[in-house]
Amino acid sequence: MTSTFFQRLLFIVLIVGITPALRAQEYKYEIGGMGGGAFYMGDLNKGTPFKGLNPALGGVFRYNANLRWALKADLMWAKVSGNTDGLTNVFPENAQVSFDRNVIEIGAQGEFNFFPYSDQFSYMGSKRITPYALLGAGVSMATGSGDSFVSPHLSIGAGVKYKIKNRLNLGCEFSFRKLLGDGLEGDERLKDPYEIGTNAFKNNDWYSCLMFSVTWDFGPCNKACNNINSITGY
Repeated sequence: MTSTFFQRLLFIVLIVGITPALRAQEYKYEIGGMGGGAFYMGDLNKGTPFKGLNPALGGVFRYNANLRWALKADLMWAKVSGNTDGLTNVFPENAQVSFDRNVIEIGAQGEFNFFPYSDQFSYMGSKRITPYALLGAGVSMATGSGDSFVSPHLSIGAGVKYKIKNRLNLGCEFSFRKLLGDGLEGDERLKDPYEIGTNAFKNNDWYSCLMFSVTWDFGPCNKACNNINSITGY
C-alpha cells in the first residue's frame, strides 16, 4: 500500500469525524415565557408549602455559556397572600391580620446542568433532558394592601429542562426567594411583632415559585463552538 492510500484514508476519516460537528448547530440564547404559582412563607405561614398558592407569570432570557452552565434573567409578576386564620401562635393583642400583595421581581441566576444539555453531541454524553440547580439574586417590589415594599432577594432552587425538539425547550422549576428586608406583607404589625430583634438574614419573609416554562433557542454559536476543544469543555 502506498503513502497516497493512507493519505486518502486519513482524509476520509477526518471528513467523517467532523461532519456531525459541522451539522450539529447549538445556540447561545433562549427566550420565552413562564407561568405557574407562588406562595408566601413568613409570620403568617411558618412552614406549610403551597399554602395560599396564587398565580405567577413572567418572561425569561437565558445565555448558554456551554452545555453545563447558563446565566438566566427573569422578569416576573406573582400574587402572594396570607392571613391569621388557623394559626396556632397568637399575635400581640390578639391581632387578626391578612394581606394580598402583587410582587414584581427582576432577577438573575446561574444554572448548573447535571448532564450536558443538548439534542446534539450524543457521542459526548449529552442529554436532551437534565436536572439543574440555580443560585442568584434580584430585587422584589410588593404593592397592594398596605405599604409598598422594595427589597433585594437571594434565590435558590432546582428544576428540570427538556429539549422537546431542536430549538424548543420545556422547563419546570421550583425556587425560593429570601428577602433581605422585612415588610412583604405591608403591615406594620408584622415587622418584628414579638420585639425580639431582626436583621436582613433573620427576618421571616420568603416567597416561593413553582414555574413551567417554554423557551426558544436563537443566536447560533460561532464556529469555535464546534471544535473539539469547545465541546470537551462542556
